[in-house]
Amino acid sequence: MTSSTSTINPHDTADLSPPSREQEPHGPPGGGRFRISGADLSASIAVFLISLPLSLGIALATGAPLQAGLVAAACGGLVAGRVGGSALQVSGPAAGLTVVTADLIVQYGWRTTCAITVCAGLAQIGLAALRVARSALAVSPAIVHGMLAGIGITIAVAQVHIVLGGTPHSSVVDNLRDLPAQLAAVQPEALLVSALTLGLLLAWPRLPGRGARLAKVLPAPLVAVAGATAAAQLAGMSLPRVDLPSWSSHALAGFPTGPVTGLVTAVVAVTLVTSVQSLLGAVAVDKLVSARPGDDSHIPRSDLDRELVGQGAANVVSGALGGLPVSGVAVRSSANVAAGAVSRASTMLHGLWVIIAALLLVPVLDLIPLAALASLVAAVGVQMVSLNRIRTVTRHREIAVYVVTTLGVVLFGVLEGVALGIAVAVGVALHRLTRTRFTHHEEDGVHHLRVRGQLTFLAVPRLTRTLHQVPRGSRAVVELDGSFMDHAAYEALQDWQTTHTVQGGEAEMTGRAGARIAEPTSPSHSCCRPWTPWRNHHCGKPAAILPSGDAPAPVRVHELADGLGAFQRDTAPHVRGELARLAREGQRPAQLFLTCSDSRLVTSMITSSGPGDLFTVRNVGNLVPVPGTESADDSVAAAIEYAVDVLEVRSITVCGHSGCGAMQALLNAPPAEGEPATPLGRWLRHGLPSLDRMAAEGSSWATLKGRPPADTAEQLCLVNVVQQLEHLRAHEAVARRLAEGTLTLQGMYFHVGEAQAYLLTPSQDLFDRVVASPAPSGPHEMRAEVPGEVPGEVPGEVPGEEVADAVR
Repeated sequence: MTSSTSTINPHDTADLSPPSREQEPHGPPGGGRFRISGADLSASIAVFLISLPLSLGIALATGAPLQAGLVAAACGGLVAGRVGGSALQVSGPAAGLTVVTADLIVQYGWRTTCAITVCAGLAQIGLAALRVARSALAVSPAIVHGMLAGIGITIAVAQVHIVLGGTPHSSVVDNLRDLPAQLAAVQPEALLVSALTLGLLLAWPRLPGRGARLAKVLPAPLVAVAGATAAAQLAGMSLPRVDLPSWSSHALAGFPTGPVTGLVTAVVAVTLVTSVQSLLGAVAVDKLVSARPGDDSHIPRSDLDRELVGQGAANVVSGALGGLPVSGVAVRSSANVAAGAVSRASTMLHGLWVIIAALLLVPVLDLIPLAALASLVAAVGVQMVSLNRIRTVTRHREIAVYVVTTLGVVLFGVLEGVALGIAVAVGVALHRLTRTRFTHHEEDGVHHLRVRGQLTFLAVPRLTRTLHQVPRGSRAVVELDGSFMDHAAYEALQDWQTTHTVQGGEAEMTGRAGARIAEPTSPSHSCCRPWTPWRNHHCGKPAAILPSGDAPAPVRVHELADGLGAFQRDTAPHVRGELARLAREGQRPAQLFLTCSDSRLVTSMITSSGPGDLFTVRNVGNLVPVPGTESADDSVAAAIEYAVDVLEVRSITVCGHSGCGAMQALLNAPPAEGEPATPLGRWLRHGLPSLDRMAAEGSSWATLKGRPPADTAEQLCLVNVVQQLEHLRAHEAVARRLAEGTLTLQGMYFHVGEAQAYLLTPSQDLFDRVVASPAPSGPHEMRAEVPGEVPGEVPGEVPGEEVADAVR
């Protein structure tokens, strides 16, 4: 259906991209003069308010100087924001690097850790020159999720000691072993401040009423830390607090000292974690931008190689200036997108605000209790262990990879845990994998892609390259000739299918007959949609041709039986539960929908409705006979009475359409005076008031937003909708409900050839004049005007039938 009536996870790789992003899926972020919009300014402030407390908290968790967190946040904003390939990703010190950095500081000291950060940045720039950034997408999501979960557990266990007023150890095992002793020696004031911080952090986003609007302006981390700090000050608590030394004594990077093997391993670990987290985060930001309401087609897709250059440059500068390692941060990036940022200016401005705060707000920052920052970081660590991710990897039979990676990170370290996870993932893939082949050919304008073998994360790079060979806006059929598809491949297919469909193309996923796919990419294996006309179906049995030499075209036999078979096979399993519920509860539709019998008008398609939504009445010309003129045909009046009095619908819609045969018949040969000779003629008599109304009020009375009716027939179709709404008011049941204010009437016009709907919404006695500016894929309106009268009034009637909010 091409038109109808209308509305971070940092490692999600699904993406819904607007059409303009097809040519370069991760193209350069564009250049041009640096501009600052109001949206970027407000978004930068929102990100800054989140970044400030988190940067201090992460520095505290690593054991680095607290100023190092602010340096990393500023470098991530200014350097990665300007040089990187993702316009809206926000970089800075990330919780995913906490364990790695803490180990480096313990082993080598702070100045050598800064030097390792510089070397890791240079390594990232070198990898970008080799154009290997896309290879990061081949890493199994189970490994990434397991790594983050292990880091989260390590962070949370360590910060518990600070929350209780103690000092954490360097390993999880030591922290767990000493936890009982720490609980016995808990400091009540530290515990109270931590509890207040966590309480504010959890309760602030859930404020009801006006508080919810305030919660959207002030981020929860800022409110939690500020609230706990204020409480500690007012209560006069004596607690360890933030201590930002003078910038003149700030330690910069020094020449690295230590075993060469250990230093190289450290550089590899920092490079690996920062690169993977940043690249997957950039892809997730593209998804968020594409799903955001509004036209964001001017925001370019992320260039992954350039993003790697930006992250490397930020790490070089941050390490040289004595800052923590830098990577893309999901929390700040998602906040940046949600706040409406439109360019990289928001990211850079956030870095500028961090510098200003670091220089001018030191006395304020020194008031923050360390227990408040520790509880904030502990909460972030707990959130990194996602139950939803665990369910996802379990469903894709990769729980072993996840568990091994998590335990490896907790017990041995990040690099060792990731290595163990990769080893297990490779073993699992080799166990499943024989050979995966991709073929692509075009036949009769349809692009056929066939995937032979099992789809795992190892095949994702080749899969994405093959899928991107399909031209934008074309029709494609992907045949999955295998029995297994893992999470990474499933997300890559869903990403491409959604993007290709949004860009005006058609994408269908089919499986080999009898084959089982781990998780199908569509709710049905049928290659034809439910609204496809019978003559265009090509997924059932071959068409049987009637042996008639006079037939103008081949004719299918048993179309109804084939359609019923397709319903039972493809649709019934998905709707059986809902229909069973409706069967038990009975019908309770909210709307009576009165429309024409025309076979081209599919009400469920153009209204996106399902079982139980509409009480539908169809007749020739969508006519509503005035009470007393039915001529022994009470079917429409009976349906109206039943819908209004028994079903108690809340609205009635009269829907006309373009190319209506009944309206054309009224124009060509209106029924003569007296009793018409045929049933059709007798029925069309109810449309004569519409014909008279159009003649009396002129051709300009009813118009469509943006253009006049195409011809007299369309003019009559529009006038007829308004006239039938008047006839509805004459029915006793309708008039009574209108007087009570419990029923509304609305008119609708559907242009068949354009697949465009127009909605006319009247009130009880007045059609409110609503003027809506037309926009691409936006609202449209239908309007009716009476020449020589007050707009919106009909001679001899109460101020009347007019205007419309239209829907697309």
